[in-house]
Amino acid sequence: QKGTYLRNGPGLWHIEDYNFRHLFDGYATLVKLQFENGRLIAGHRQIESEAYKAARKNKKVCFREFSEVPKYENFMAYVGDIAKLFSGASLTDNANTGVVKLGDGRVVCLTETQKGSLVIDPNSLETLGRLEYSDSLGGLIHSAHPIVTDAEFLTLLPDLVNPGYLVVRMEPGTNERKVIGRVNCRKGPAPGWVHSFPVTEHYVVVPEMPLRYCAQNLLRAEPTPLYKFEWHPESKAFLHVMCKASGKIVASVEVPLFVTFHFINAYEEEDEDGRVTAIIADCCEHNADATILDQLRLQNLRSFNGKDDLLPDARVGRFTIPLDGSPYGKLESALEPDEHGRGMDMCSINPTKLGKKYRYAYACGAQRPCHFPNTLTKLDLVKKKAKNWHEAGTVPSEPFFVARPGATEEDDGVVISLISEKNGNGYALLLDGSTFEEIARAKLPYGLPYGLHGCWVPKE
Repeated sequence: QKGTYLRNGPGLWHIEDYNFRHLFDGYATLVKLQFENGRLIAGHRQIESEAYKAARKNKKVCFREFSEVPKYENFMAYVGDIAKLFSGASLTDNANTGVVKLGDGRVVCLTETQKGSLVIDPNSLETLGRLEYSDSLGGLIHSAHPIVTDAEFLTLLPDLVNPGYLVVRMEPGTNERKVIGRVNCRKGPAPGWVHSFPVTEHYVVVPEMPLRYCAQNLLRAEPTPLYKFEWHPESKAFLHVMCKASGKIVASVEVPLFVTFHFINAYEEEDEDGRVTAIIADCCEHNADATILDQLRLQNLRSFNGKDDLLPDARVGRFTIPLDGSPYGKLESALEPDEHGRGMDMCSINPTKLGKKYRYAYACGAQRPCHFPNTLTKLDLVKKKAKNWHEAGTVPSEPFFVARPGATEEDDGVVISLISEKNGNGYALLLDGSTFEEIARAKLPYGLPYGLHGCWVPKE
C-alpha cells in the first residue's frame, strides 16, 4: 500500500511546570507514517489550536479542557468565564481525539467541541484553520466520532436544553450540515454522552446512555469523579433507530444499563424474505461501570506497580434492537470476555464492512494484571475467538486496519499500530490482518506518547 497513516491524540500533558490531570486533557499531537516504495517516513507535530497557542503564549491553561479550567485571578474573572462558557468562547478547540479524511479530500482533526474541528495538511501536518460549519444549527458539542465515508459525513448534535439529539449530514465539498431528524430523550435531566454512534446501510442508531451530560459539572472550577457527566441509572438506557432517508424513528427500545465510548459497527438482520427484523449494534462496553473515566487520570496511569489489576472489565457488548414494535432490546457479550483479557477498546474494522454484516474487528485488549489495555486483539465474531499480540512493557495504540487493494477477504490487509515502550522508546508495528502475525516493525528515533484514533489517506 502507498499512503499515509495519521494518528491523533493528546500528546503534551503540561504547560511550563504545571502538570495536567487527565489523559483527555493533553494538547493534540499528530503523528504520520508515510508508506512509499517499501520505505517509511515518520513525523509528528503539535496541532496549532487556539487553546494550545494561548497556553504557550501565556504559560498557563487558558481554555476549559476535559478536566482543566483556567485559574481565575478573582471572582469577577470566574463570572466572566461562565458567561463565555454559554457562548462557547471559553470551551477548548484542542482537537485531540480523532482524525478523518472527508470525501472531498480534506483531513480534519476533531474533538467533542464543535469549534475543535481543525483542518490539517496530511503531508506537512500543518494546521490550516478551523472547519467553520456554514449552517445555523449552533450548539457547542457534537459526537467526537462522526461516520465518514466518501459520500457523506454523519454526526449527532446533543441538545442540552431540550434533551435530545439532532442527526445531521454534511455532503463532501460543503461545510453545511443538514438535519436528517431529531430524537427526543426518553428520560433523564440531559442527553446521554455520545462519544460515538453506529450506522447500518439504512439507519442511524442513536444511543441514550445513563452517563449523561451535566451542566452543573461543566460549570465547576474543580472536576468531579465523572467530570462533565453524571451517572443516572434511574433514568434507564435506550437505543433509538432513525431511518437515514426519511428521518423517521422506526424503533426506540429500552436496553440494560451500559457505558461505552466506542461503537464498533452495526448491521441489519434479515429474515428469509429479506425483511429487516432487527438491528445488531456492537460496542466496547464497560459493564455499565462509569469508573473507567476516572481510571484514566494520569496519576493512575503513571503509578502502575505491575501487580495490582486496575483496569475495569470490558467486553464486546452486542445490542439486539427488534423492529417489530417491541419495547425492549437485548445486550449480551458477543464473545467470551476472557478471550481478550476482559479489556476492550479502540476498535477498527475493514471500512468496506461499515454498516454491514461483518466478522472481524481489531481492538486493544488486556493481558492482566494491567492498568490500561496492553494487547492488540483480532476478534472473530463468528467463531467467537480472539487472537492477541502482546509484548511486555509496551502500550499499543488503536490497531488500524487498511485493506489491501483488490482484496476479496474481509481480513486481507495490514493492521498498523504505534507502540509506546515503558523505557521511553517506541516503534511502528505492522501485523498481517489475516494471520495477525508481525510483518515488520520500524523503530522510531524518539519515544512517542500514547495516542488515540487514526485514519488512512491513500496516495492518489
